[in-house]
Amino acid sequence: MTTKPSGTNLTVEADVKREDVKFLEKSLNEFNARTTGISDIKAFALFARAPDGSPVAGAFGWTWGGTCHIRLLFVSEDMRGQGQGTMLMRAAEKEAKSRQCQQIVVETHDFQAPAFYQKLGFNVVGRVDDYPRGSQFLMLVKHLV
Repeated sequence: MTTKPSGTNLTVEADVKREDVKFLEKSLNEFNARTTGISDIKAFALFARAPDGSPVAGAFGWTWGGTCHIRLLFVSEDMRGQGQGTMLMRAAEKEAKSRQCQQIVVETHDFQAPAFYQKLGFNVVGRVDDYPRGSQFLMLVKHLV
């Protein structure tokens, strides 16, 4: 039997507020820093922009404790095959090295870009089958020298 703490109300929300997600990120980062003693988490984003300033490709991630985590990488369909993804990943690797990271971690699905990452020196270190149904979720790592 589960009881809820006094005064709380559990809600399922489809219209997620950015400030609420920020609360979760900030709170988890503070807990992680207290628990590990490593507090050097620092976000970064990289963008390739059209002449009007709108993004056509980009990457978002962070560095923490000697690891660079690329959480998002996207290249617009009409820009694919032109080196934009490679340019972004090379820039992310340069940023990771400047922050003294020893490795880069990325996540992708088997229908997205695993071959792209493997061509850049990443190796699959984990997988989740049927996420989403009929596909695989992959975690890849590249060790930096």
